[in-house]
Amino acid sequence: MEAYLDNSATTPVCPEAVKAVNNVLTNYWGNPSSLHYGGIEAAQVLDNARHSIARTLSCDDDEIIFTSGGTEANNLAVFGAAHAYRSRGMRIIISSVEHPSVNEPVNQLEKQGYDVIRLHTDKEGRFDERQLLAAVNSATSLISIMAVNNEVGTIQAVEKIKQAVRRFNAPALIHCDAVQAFGKIPLKPSALGIDLMTVSSHKIHGPKGAGALYVRKGVKIAPHIFGGGQEQGRRPGTEPLPAIAGFAAAADALPDIRIQLEKTTQLRDYMLGRLSELNNIVVNSPEDALPYVTNISVLGIPSEVMLNYLSEMNVYVSGGSACSKGKRSRVLSAMNLEQERINSAIRISFSRYTTKAEIDYLIEGISSAQKSIMKRTFK
Repeated sequence: MEAYLDNSATTPVCPEAVKAVNNVLTNYWGNPSSLHYGGIEAAQVLDNARHSIARTLSCDDDEIIFTSGGTEANNLAVFGAAHAYRSRGMRIIISSVEHPSVNEPVNQLEKQGYDVIRLHTDKEGRFDERQLLAAVNSATSLISIMAVNNEVGTIQAVEKIKQAVRRFNAPALIHCDAVQAFGKIPLKPSALGIDLMTVSSHKIHGPKGAGALYVRKGVKIAPHIFGGGQEQGRRPGTEPLPAIAGFAAAADALPDIRIQLEKTTQLRDYMLGRLSELNNIVVNSPEDALPYVTNISVLGIPSEVMLNYLSEMNVYVSGGSACSKGKRSRVLSAMNLEQERINSAIRISFSRYTTKAEIDYLIEGISSAQKSIMKRTFK
């Protein structure tokens, strides 16, 4: 048996996306910028895909900019906003648990002289709202807070950011990395007061190589790639149409978000019940975390050892963010968890295809690891 429970890293591609990719590769391989019939057909596929993503976010088609994925979209948002609105101010506010594709660009901007405020988080990974209110001022040009944390599933109160901006009449743009939230919880950036929002294809059963950045009408962002005029000049380069078409097909195939959220919550609760049957298990995710992501610690067994043991059984989880490549979790450290919990943490993440049988096999694997590894340790 195999249990794939690393869906926050990437998801299996759904049949609808595979069909769309093959269709474009076979029938619509023209360049969307070409003026001949083949190009016009390809441009129509691109327009349809843009409409699909826009419909999912309840926004206008021309507010969607296609990118190669979430990392590029986050970089475009952070650098694009900071450089375009530098004259408004050079203060940037982020949380201490942002994804590396936000944290690292901000680190680079800090080296260029930007004033960076990193909001503390509590033991559940929530940013400090009081610190946010204290940090926002007339020189704040960008605030970037993720919708759902990729390691522990904490749902951030991003709607509070606009309130802080209005309270102090700050000129700040608000960016939200919604890669882990897209397709899992309702998202309407305009209702949340979001100016820039990042989403990705391969987290919703689409192919890798496609993502998008929502840019609210009237917002200017400076490009950091230069070339042709594709994507309104903000992301030049020939669009990867097969991946984009697959992204759109995956978005169109999303089930009713609220119904699926309820099903996933039941599945998560079933897993927590099974985990409670084992000893030395600590749950690091908050009770109200997004049910698709659960972070636990199997005390006494280092994360890498547990991952390798489970992998030998064809049970696939992760030690945290896939982008950290085995480094100690910056997120769990920011949450001020004990080192023993950090060193033994694993992330279990679901998709709509996850089954109870996979969870039962995971529990079997963890139980077996505890008996086998602890026996060797204390022999």
